Amino acid sequence: MDTFSNTSYQCYFDNAATTRVRDEVADKIVDVLKNNYGNPSSTHSYGRPSKSLIEVSRKEIAAHLNVSSSEIIFTSGGTEADNLILRSAARDLNIKHFISSKIEHHAVTHTLDELEKDYNVKVSFVKLDNNGGIDYDNLNEILTKSKDKCLVSLMHVNNEIGNMLDLEKVSNICLEHNALFHSDTVQTIGHYNIDLSKTEIDFIVASAHKFHGPKGVGFAYINKSSSLRPLIFGGMQERGYRAGTESVHNIVGMSEALNISISKLEEETKHIYDLKQYFIDKLKSSIKGVKFNGCSEDMEKSTYTILNVQFPLEKSKAELFLFKLDLKGIACSKGSACQSGSDAGSHVLNEVLNKDALKNVSIRFSLSVYNTKDQIDIVVNEIGNLLD
Repeated sequence: MDTFSNTSYQCYFDNAATTRVRDEVADKIVDVLKNNYGNPSSTHSYGRPSKSLIEVSRKEIAAHLNVSSSEIIFTSGGTEADNLILRSAARDLNIKHFISSKIEHHAVTHTLDELEKDYNVKVSFVKLDNNGGIDYDNLNEILTKSKDKCLVSLMHVNNEIGNMLDLEKVSNICLEHNALFHSDTVQTIGHYNIDLSKTEIDFIVASAHKFHGPKGVGFAYINKSSSLRPLIFGGMQERGYRAGTESVHNIVGMSEALNISISKLEEETKHIYDLKQYFIDKLKSSIKGVKFNGCSEDMEKSTYTILNVQFPLEKSKAELFLFKLDLKGIACSKGSACQSGSDAGSHVLNEVLNKDALKNVSIRFSLSVYNTKDQIDIVVNEIGNLLD
């Protein structure tokens, strides 16, 4: 497995926050920056190649999802895409009832807070089980009782505890009740095959930097039957959904990153899956009192890239714990990078854990193809030293 060695970091385990850009992707980006600097909206010989690169990238991404290229809209990332879809749904599609969960990414929960104030919509939260899993019966019950036009917004994989949603089951429930379905798939695009011709979802979102692409670019899939209007005005770029000159090099880099991820999906999934299982076994055998939050220990109910671990150490010592790991060259996190600097703690763990468990330190380790078993040995050994 020498091809997976990482010389840039000693022990980087914060891949749910962002991933290392693949060398091939970086080379592609630099090539576009040097040789395709024309504005893609210009009709002259400098602009046309840039426009062509964008459209080729759009077609490649659409092909991976088995959708029409006209349904792919480039954005700055998942947060903008979530905002575009949810705010436009309230404004343009007459959605009066949004159904979500309290452990969604803040790009969704904070947007729903604003929609309640701006559009006087109703927001309902589906019940969770003890591990943070979605109660599908309760979702069905909420939809059955609702008299309004509904949109269900539930993420495919939780970015903190790794729990996986059954997309097909939720899709079928939504179809039964004529509700729209939006899923934040930021943690799964590039890590799973998603065929939208087989699983009917109205809207999904992605960020390139979660699958070894550049930061600052992502996309929204918007079903062609939807009649959304833009949030950003000023030009007709992106089918009129998003005004502003497109970031050609980043779009090409995102497409290249997705192409590589999908082409190597089986090989790299097995590598990371085996690493996560090794990590779990190593922690269990080496650290007394260790526990795993959500379903992250369950290899069937959680993603293979995220492991959320609870250590027998007071929460007040968490920052020092992370700082000491950082000094050893080990990068991990308390939760979402979007919450960095917040004293409120993880809104996900606050919903999932009981009061006693919340007193302990919980750390999210997220893996990529660039991690190794040797790195895991280093991490577990250092944690053991810190807990002694």
